[in-house]
Amino acid sequence: MTKRNKIIYWIATLWLALGMASTGIVQLLKIKQEQDFTANLGYPDYFLTILGTWKLLGVIAILIPRSPLLKEWAYAGFFFAMSGAAFSHILSGTTKEIFPCLLLLALTITSWYFRPAERKLIPVNQ
Repeated sequence: MTKRNKIIYWIATLWLALGMASTGIVQLLKIKQEQDFTANLGYPDYFLTILGTWKLLGVIAILIPRSPLLKEWAYAGFFFAMSGAAFSHILSGTTKEIFPCLLLLALTITSWYFRPAERKLIPVNQ
């Protein structure tokens, strides 16, 4: 892995972790603004607890060394959560609020793509 790729990976991963951790904490604390925001998208209040918990666990998974299978699941979860958030904004007509989830989606893809070999799954057929 080149030095440039490592720098890209760590910048994307740290920004992703910061974004997911901060939004996960806000969701777990059930800040009134976040509750209203989620309700406007049509989701129940308990969804904040589920999403916040999974985000924090995903952050831990992508930052700890080893555990490539766990990392794949965390990246998949982040991808599904952020793409789902983007579609929720589009379908609810709140497209002016779409940028944060698209940014976290782009960081998820970038971090996943540039991850080092020791953080990747080894294909079974090799």
